[in-house]
Amino acid sequence: MRPLQPISNTARALLGVAFFVLFLAGWALATLGGYVSATFLASPVTMVQDGWYLLTKHNFSFDIGVTIWRVVGGFTLAAIVAVPLGILMGAYKPIEAFLEPFVSFARYLPASAFIPLLILWAGIGELQKLLVIFIGSVFQIILMVAVSVASTRRDLVEAALTLGARDRGILGRVLIPSSAPDIAEILRLVLGWAWTYVIVAELIGSSSGIGHMIIDSQALLATGQMIFGIIIIGIIGLISDYLFKAANRKLFPWSQI
Repeated sequence: MRPLQPISNTARALLGVAFFVLFLAGWALATLGGYVSATFLASPVTMVQDGWYLLTKHNFSFDIGVTIWRVVGGFTLAAIVAVPLGILMGAYKPIEAFLEPFVSFARYLPASAFIPLLILWAGIGELQKLLVIFIGSVFQIILMVAVSVASTRRDLVEAALTLGARDRGILGRVLIPSSAPDIAEILRLVLGWAWTYVIVAELIGSSSGIGHMIIDSQALLATGQMIFGIIIIGIIGLISDYLFKAANRKLFPWSQI
């Protein structure tokens, strides 16, 4: 093992699985061995039993679907607004000078702090939850996309100018294609943050969703159900992450060279 030395895909997969096996073994040892009280941490067996109970008796699959819809909806709205603004900020310095101070200010505002205001403005329905995800994601995407576009190699722009390209051509044929793989990677990363925002939104004023189930389970001290909900979030996130990576490789093959 040497610094930055690549490994095969098989070795990468085996090492990733090995960590989960060790983690599960440590969890089982701590709980089934009696080292940790079941009141504070359910065992893997109890977690699976509680998860099956939720799926078969309480229609938990509906809650999962609702949460996925909220994440996709709020994140899509944020991406539709943020990506074009980020591209314009990165490409044109006057637009950057106009928007960057506000965006830098707004991205430090925690989305959870807006929940009381959003409940006042939009009620406790779906719009409020979509807006929490939107606020938590949009400013991060704008700034990260702007930085990516602004980091485009200057020699590519100069070559395009030499060949007679105009502003619109430089934007559409140089800046956007060069930054597209990085923008897709930015969206992949921020999608993970969106899951944090939706769970926070569902903890307050919600009658459905994974976060709603977790807060109800807390009142019952059902740690197995809480852990099952958290693990479901991780599994969905892992699947979406791999799908994003596969789509990026398919859409932007030049980024793999």
